[in-house]
Amino acid sequence: MTIELIEINGICLAEIVSENIVLDNTQDAVDLIANCNFQGADGIILREENVIESFFDLKTKVAGDMLQKFSSYQSRLAIVGDFARFPGNSLRDFIRESNKMGRINFVDTLDEAKNCLIKKK
Repeated sequence: MTIELIEINGICLAEIVSENIVLDNTQDAVDLIANCNFQGADGIILREENVIESFFDLKTKVAGDMLQKFSSYQSRLAIVGDFARFPGNSLRDFIRESNKMGRINFVDTLDEAKNCLIKKK
């Protein structure tokens, strides 16, 4: 895993680049937040393929547990991916509500991730 820092209009974002799962459990979320905060990042961009598959099955409660860490540590996150491939209305509703709040964003492109993280600071 590498953390690429991007500065846009004075806001520092951490783009996570990895071919592996980065978020597998809540401790991974805490470690990622701490690492990115230490490097001065105001927001984190992560790709959907770097998140454990069970995250997207809301019945497992993995998403709620991990995302609670982002809220607790006041860290902003954008996950880039194709979320339509996951079945169920619950996930779509969860994504819509998360995007409304602005702390956790589910987006289609890297540009959307950057835009939502710099505009809702």
